[in-house]
Amino acid sequence: MDRSPRAGLLLDALPVAAAIGVFGVIYGASAAPVLGHGATVASSVLLFSGAAQFTMVALAQAGASPEGVLLAVAALGLRHVPLAAVVLPRLPAGRGRRGLLALVLLDETVGLAVARPRPAARTMVVVGLGAYVAWVAGTAAGVLGADLLGAAEVAGVVFVILFVGLSALTCRSHADARRAAGAAVLTGAAAVAVPAAGAFVAVLVAVACAATVRRRRDDPDGTRTTAATDRPGTRTADRAGSGAEVRP
Repeated sequence: MDRSPRAGLLLDALPVAAAIGVFGVIYGASAAPVLGHGATVASSVLLFSGAAQFTMVALAQAGASPEGVLLAVAALGLRHVPLAAVVLPRLPAGRGRRGLLALVLLDETVGLAVARPRPAARTMVVVGLGAYVAWVAGTAAGVLGADLLGAAEVAGVVFVILFVGLSALTCRSHADARRAAGAAVLTGAAAVAVPAAGAFVAVLVAVACAATVRRRRDDPDGTRTTAATDRPGTRTADRAGSGAEVRP
């Protein structure tokens, strides 16, 4: 039975919030001994970026300078530029509205906004707010249980699980699932072969997969395929090369 759009949106948002909440607990437990309880919760309230916050804690624990921490966090923030470019055509006009949506510009919100047929802005707001509440609440819970052992190691596992789940939520066809699985295999193999490359391996694999998909969607003569709209009395868009007319 078909589910309502509202129910579908909530079913998309809940697993994302649950995963991010668990991740927040791990962050709170890991960061509290380094930053202190208040600063740890405040960082989640103000930054709302798991990758940046974990990096900040790791660098602070290693004795990095404030300037170095700031540069590293800013560099991680640059990944939001391509995310914004991907979702921008689906957003409503108006700088003010888009500026507010930037507050919930996450890997998870963009992935679901692009994959689902519903309005992208609504998806970003609902999923993003759910993720924000879960992240802050999880951080607070982690701070209260800051004596947890092995939090940093568990974080790496949860991070992988989160993005595997996101891939599953955003796959719209068997072809999407095959591409996601192939990208995962290539990333794992490349990471084992060139461990020093770190996260750059995943970036390169993603770019290669995107380029492959785009080439396959192009026409043989190199032009992009588009969905033509048949109009009465006009020719169809090269349908099987017949050039047949569509009559009213």
